[in-house]
Amino acid sequence: MTKNPSRRDFSAAALATIAASTLPAPYVWAAEKKYDAGASDTEIKIGQTVPHSGPGSLYGVLGRVGEAYFQMLNEKGGINGRKVKFLTMDDAYSAPKCVEATRRLVEQEEVLALYGSLGTAPQTAVHKYLNSKGVPQLLLNTGASKWNNPKEFKWTMAGLPLYPTEARILARHVVAVKPNAKIGILYQNDDFGRDFLGPFKKVLADAGGTAQVIMEQTYDLTEPTVDSQLINLSKSGADVFYNISTGKASSQSIRKVAELGWKPLQLLSAGSTGRSILSAAGLENATGIVAIRYNKEVGLPKWEKDPDVMAFEELRKKYTPAIDPDNTIAFAGYGQAASMAEILRRCGNELTRANVLKQASNLNGFHSPYFLDGVTYSYTPEDYTPMKTLFISTFTGKDWDISDKPMSE
Repeated sequence: MTKNPSRRDFSAAALATIAASTLPAPYVWAAEKKYDAGASDTEIKIGQTVPHSGPGSLYGVLGRVGEAYFQMLNEKGGINGRKVKFLTMDDAYSAPKCVEATRRLVEQEEVLALYGSLGTAPQTAVHKYLNSKGVPQLLLNTGASKWNNPKEFKWTMAGLPLYPTEARILARHVVAVKPNAKIGILYQNDDFGRDFLGPFKKVLADAGGTAQVIMEQTYDLTEPTVDSQLINLSKSGADVFYNISTGKASSQSIRKVAELGWKPLQLLSAGSTGRSILSAAGLENATGIVAIRYNKEVGLPKWEKDPDVMAFEELRKKYTPAIDPDNTIAFAGYGQAASMAEILRRCGNELTRANVLKQASNLNGFHSPYFLDGVTYSYTPEDYTPMKTLFISTFTGKDWDISDKPMSE
């Protein structure tokens, strides 16, 4: 004969059933906990790969600031009562090393998600792998258009303005200020260059005006100089110069424009507006260059009383005093860490990879502490464009003069 449940057992079961049926839905779900690898009642494990060594080692500061940020959060109780274990690994900006480090994070460390990893080439090397594993690859430090492909690669999302977004906004600016522009373009002969070129030209065509590209010149990364290309462009009759270049080629081209006495309206890709690049070109030669901006900068008087900049400076002094106070890359890392923390916070007790992706792809409207006022993330599940509103700015020789109103693509 089957033994009847005790009165105590029956009461407990009945009470649980009654509670589940009468409590509002949010309270019922709040009691449930769901975890994937890398998450538990006490810990959330996340990772990233950046170049801590090699020629790109200046970007290693992204990882050091991330470590500091999550240490600060953990000392304050963590996220929803859980401590964050953040692993930032060195890939030396090498695709093979990135593959090795990423596999270790996923297969040995079993992280819940990766965020803030850097570089188009290294991240392309692990793109298919992470999507096949269903591991979120979030807030990438690259703006390549390929990251906006939620249908085929739903687990991957960029964290920088996409290059086509930037190109479209610059094209709209040209149409607005020089409707009859004759445009000469220098672009890097690879996917980076083409990501800017096509969208820029399409906006000009769609505008239906008389602004037009009259000459294009390309260069390869292996070329020692771009002098001949600049000479050709200067003789073309162009009164707008769109400089889609990186690193050394950016500095060389800015300096060469000045040497030639050519005085076009100069447009520069945002990734090449760093102080080191402009200084190598000569700050006086860079005066008047137009580029997009979407972020605040540390180390400048106009931002020193900004609450977000002040919070970063407090963290820097306490946890990473060796980092220079004017290191904008470090501040970018701070903003990305804060954004990742927000994604995890929104996950509540459902710390699954699917829910991390869900929260990241619905981050539309969130304002990172790194962003200028008026700029927010624009992600939706159908469109992974990180941000669609940016500011036009002009270099004064010392600083960037940012326009009063943002522009949308």
